[in-house]
Amino acid sequence: MKHKNKNENEQKSSQEIQKEMHEIQKELHDIKEQFEQVQKEKTDIFAQLQRVSADYLNYQKRSAKQIADTTAYEKESIIKSLLPALDNFEHALAKAPTAETADALMKGMQMVYQQVVDILKLHGVEQVKALSQQFDPEIHLAVTQANDPAKPENIVLHEIARGYKISNRVIRPAKVVVNKLAAPAPAQPKEETPPQPPEQPMADDETTDTQ
Repeated sequence: MKHKNKNENEQKSSQEIQKEMHEIQKELHDIKEQFEQVQKEKTDIFAQLQRVSADYLNYQKRSAKQIADTTAYEKESIIKSLLPALDNFEHALAKAPTAETADALMKGMQMVYQQVVDILKLHGVEQVKALSQQFDPEIHLAVTQANDPAKPENIVLHEIARGYKISNRVIRPAKVVVNKLAAPAPAQPKEETPPQPPEQPMADDETTDTQ
């Protein structure tokens, strides 16, 4: 009887071991599948990173070329817009020796000047207001000072060179002469007149001699 129980126990133990081995094998198989999945994901991610890196390098190359092309186009556009004014300036210079009057020459020069100003406006360039304006260090550059008692303090009296701005950003401040009033002279103290001594009455003998 004991021998039979022993066999049964051994058989049961063997079955349990086989069951545990089967479970271990299954776990190992699951781990292997998970490992292979992780390896596949790692390979996919690495491949994606390589593609992203290549795309970024290509983007940088394209961006640099696009910026260079855009800059060159803007320069070309500005230069082309200025050429008609340059042509008119050359025509005015060519006609200067044969101009009948100085007024005719001045009129031609003013037309060219106004044409250049209009071209700059098309490109967003504006002149800075300076003459008779309150001095503003953000848009004005004081070259020197002058004294005009008829004008307020810190008023721009003269404009030496025009200032320009683009999109409200100053690209060159206006060079100006600023009014600086002289400080008032200090009041002089009044001089006090020393007191005069009282007149002495004349003596009787002096009056008699005089008569």
